[in-house]
Amino acid sequence: MKQKHRAVQILRRLEAGLLAAGTLWAVGVTAGSDTAASAFSALRAALPMSALRWELGDFWPQDGLSPAAALTIGEAPLLLAARPAVAERWALERQEEIPEEDGETKAPVTTPVEETPLDAEAPVEEDNGVPAKTLIPSGSDGYFVTGRTYISNRTDHTLSASDLQNFSAPALAETGPQILIVHTHGSESYTPAPGTDVVWSGDYRTTDYRYNVVKVGDEMAEVFVEAGLSVLHDRTLYDYPSYSGAYDRSLASIQHYLEEYPTIQYILDVHRDAIEDGQGNQYKVISELQDGSTAAQMSLVIGSDGSGLSHPNWLQNLRLAAAMQNAVLEEYPSLMRPITLRNSRYNQHATTGSLLLEVGAAGNAPQEAILAGRLFAQKMADLLTASQT
Repeated sequence: MKQKHRAVQILRRLEAGLLAAGTLWAVGVTAGSDTAASAFSALRAALPMSALRWELGDFWPQDGLSPAAALTIGEAPLLLAARPAVAERWALERQEEIPEEDGETKAPVTTPVEETPLDAEAPVEEDNGVPAKTLIPSGSDGYFVTGRTYISNRTDHTLSASDLQNFSAPALAETGPQILIVHTHGSESYTPAPGTDVVWSGDYRTTDYRYNVVKVGDEMAEVFVEAGLSVLHDRTLYDYPSYSGAYDRSLASIQHYLEEYPTIQYILDVHRDAIEDGQGNQYKVISELQDGSTAAQMSLVIGSDGSGLSHPNWLQNLRLAAAMQNAVLEEYPSLMRPITLRNSRYNQHATTGSLLLEVGAAGNAPQEAILAGRLFAQKMADLLTASQT
């Protein structure tokens, strides 16, 4: 009997706590309202956004909601029906101000980044001591294969060879930026030679542009410019200091770029992979070229609408990826690993020329990644310019 009485007391305290939390939230939301009608409107506008934040784990210190309450709110029919729209609105709202390290805020980047040379260039790499492997398919099992292109299809979509044929690049704008390079996970880094002085911001992550994927983007941009293409390179580290929410932050900037420069048709989100053996040790993936040099193997990741979010033109991105895969492998037979088709969008709904490129792995040396990025950029420049004639 005492146990039952104690359980009732605990339940009442929880109910009181929930009621108090709800009351405080409502007071905060309606604090600026001077009429009952305006207060009701404020509550109606704030409830879906707050519910989604609670469901996704963005708990405010003053929430006080239990996991059970958050789950119940998250399953509300009204919230479920509005989830895609609310999620995108939340993502944009969060990007209105992006925190800086010093506590100040800045607006998303909407102008080209001025490229300036680093004070110290990355040294010529010696062997970084990481075991190397060359990963190529040994057969077609588990892949959709057309020509030289192998696709690991991790969606419920059925592919056909006709889906990927007859790629034709749209006419490039004669003036204005044509290509945008971004790095959603810009602090992803490589492994330099032993003894190199690097300040790490996490496991295989650094803000030192000489050793992370931003340096690869620098080199790719240079190749595009040399080929006569106009490119913007956004060197913002969207995953630093917080890794969580990086795709939201990069999407906000991508959208601002497209609004500012509607001539952009191709977006490259340049990353690097992380590949381990059975014991958790990193190894690098390499392609030995005919001239004796070694480049990091690369892979393309293409998003789709499999997550339920709108992405009606994902097949056009996959068609571009297949064309690029064939173009690179024609000259460098082991430089590309199979394409991966996934359910997530990876911000690729922004244009029909969006690619996520993983250049090497954490174990690769920076120079191996740089060489690979330059080779890919040259082949992409060749493909785009050839389509204009």
